[in-house]
Amino acid sequence: MIPTGIPPGIPIGTPRGVFAGIFVAIGANLPGPDGSAPIATCRAAAAALDALLGLRLRGLSRWYRTAPMPPSGQPDYINGVAHLTGEAEPAALLAALQALEVRAGRWRAEPNAPRPLDLDIIAMGALVRLASDPILPHPRAHERRFVLMPLAEVAPGWVHPVLGRTLQALVAALPDQGVRLADPC
Repeated sequence: MIPTGIPPGIPIGTPRGVFAGIFVAIGANLPGPDGSAPIATCRAAAAALDALLGLRLRGLSRWYRTAPMPPSGQPDYINGVAHLTGEAEPAALLAALQALEVRAGRWRAEPNAPRPLDLDIIAMGALVRLASDPILPHPRAHERRFVLMPLAEVAPGWVHPVLGRTLQALVAALPDQGVRLADPC
C-alpha cells in the first residue's frame, strides 16, 4: 500500500476548482519498494488517489501492458487511467501525485527512466493551462495509445480541449504502439 504522504485534513491546494472529470494516468514498470509487482503498485496508487482530500475515485480503467516509449529495452509498463471528481488546484494536485510517486520509490534521475510509479494529470475538465507544472491537458497524451485506450474506458465522450478531437479520432490517428490488456492478476 502506498501512503499518501499528505496528513488527513490538509487540502490539496487553493484556490480550488470543482472538476467533474480529473483524469490521472497511472503507470509502473519496476517493482515497488516492498518488491510488489508493478500492477500491485498501480492498484495501490489508485486507492491512494481516492484518499486525497477533496477528491473521489469515480472510475478506473482496466490495466494495459505497453512497451516503453521511446523504445529503450526497459521492462514493459502497466498503464491505466483513474477518473476523479472533486475540488483541486492543478499545481497542488501535481505535487500530491509526485509525493505518491516518491513514496512508491520513484527518483527523477533522468527522463524516460524506468520507474516504480508514474502519475500524470491528463486533463482537469476542459481546463487549458499553458503554464508548466502542470501543462493541461497533458502535452503528449494525444500521442500515446497507452493513455488514450484506458481513458476511453472511463471517459468515452472526452474531447481534447485544445485539439477539439474525440478520443476515437485521436486513437485512430496513432500507430499500433503494442498496447494490450494486461493479464488479470
